Amino acid sequence: MSPAAAYRGTVLLLWGLAAWNALGCRGLFWDGASFLANLLETRTFHDFYPARAHIAWLTQWPVLLLVRAGVRDTHLLAIVFSAALLAVPAALYHLALARVQDRGALLAAVIAVIGLVYLPTGFFIVGEYNIAYAAVTATFAIALTGATPNRWDGALLLALGLLCIASYEAMIYFGPLTAAVVAWSARRDGEPVGRLLAFAAALAFLGATVVSGNAVVEYWDHEHFAKVRGATWEFWQNLQFVVVLAGFATMAAVSLVLPSWLAGRGPVAVAMVAGAVLASTPWFRLLFGPDSMIFPPAHYLARSAAGGLLAVLLSAMWLHVARPAAGWRPLAMLHRPVVAQRLATAMFVLALAGAVPDLALSRYWSDYLAWFRGIVTTRTGLVYADELPMRQWPYRLFAQDWTYPALSALVRSAPGQAIVVTRNDYRSNPPFDPSCGTVPALEGFHWR
Repeated sequence: MSPAAAYRGTVLLLWGLAAWNALGCRGLFWDGASFLANLLETRTFHDFYPARAHIAWLTQWPVLLLVRAGVRDTHLLAIVFSAALLAVPAALYHLALARVQDRGALLAAVIAVIGLVYLPTGFFIVGEYNIAYAAVTATFAIALTGATPNRWDGALLLALGLLCIASYEAMIYFGPLTAAVVAWSARRDGEPVGRLLAFAAALAFLGATVVSGNAVVEYWDHEHFAKVRGATWEFWQNLQFVVVLAGFATMAAVSLVLPSWLAGRGPVAVAMVAGAVLASTPWFRLLFGPDSMIFPPAHYLARSAAGGLLAVLLSAMWLHVARPAAGWRPLAMLHRPVVAQRLATAMFVLALAGAVPDLALSRYWSDYLAWFRGIVTTRTGLVYADELPMRQWPYRLFAQDWTYPALSALVRSAPGQAIVVTRNDYRSNPPFDPSCGTVPALEGFHWR
């Protein structure tokens, strides 16, 4: 496969999945239902908390604009909400791909980010990390491919830096790394305005470090964040992430021991084996039991490990550009066109295989949403979740007790229809967001 074909194929994959999953309202998964219900109830941005506000503003304004225009169809609003959440990372990764499409190993690295970081952790698309990771990747692609700083690149870098100031706690380590590569790119001669904008962008990324650091300190002892920290090493529960990571790690290990292997068909062969396993994961449950199934909530668990992997990949990209004449043979091999072509093909195989479990989970999600809506529209009053098969296959894939009331309010087609709730006083087991677990009125809104 030529690098051009790998580039075009990855772009089509990104946008195809984004369009399909937007139509499936995947933005309502887990916290997404509560976010959208709060948007409609308050008619203003639901920024969760200030350290992630910029991503909320970027993704929620289309819904608020439609509501202000008089749209009350929650189905349409859920599609638009999902489309915004999916389109932003797709656009940022597309930008990164476009910048490196003729840059050999850099193209392979960006495709690897999509296949190893985005797809295995992106089902929880309402998570701000999806956009933060994509923004950092796009920033690296711009910084590493600009011959000299110009005003257009500088403006893009500054916009990404301003977005990342309040994006996600992972900027506590991505902020300094990204600021460093932007400053490194701006050290060269170029347009004065471009250099000034680039240095301003570097300051913005350092600002993101401060904001995320303050958030970490402020919420360090919060029960929810304590659980999040404790789950950092539970990424192994995400079968999609583990399989694709194992395939990539195998390629890296062999390449370090036998660099000439990169010029042959070995990388593509390993990718095909790992890809075949990855594409088969939706059916592991049938072969190895329920504990081996793909599990959407595990995307949330793997996001921290994926962030660490992203930092490694981006650092490798920087080293590849900064040290083109490096004497270490594995690095030198990456500058050979045949090696770059093999790696781009291998990474595209992994990304393509990663689309299979994504599509399978999206199908299960659509079935779950239709089933849940059937419960709401055919009953009245309170329906207790423990009286429903929420813990059975496949409903257990998407069950989250805090958001049942919000999802119920969104999918109702008429007033007085049922609200699914759990037997929880929300005091002994409080959610992180106080509005979770409450029943939004959403007067005048209905699902068509």
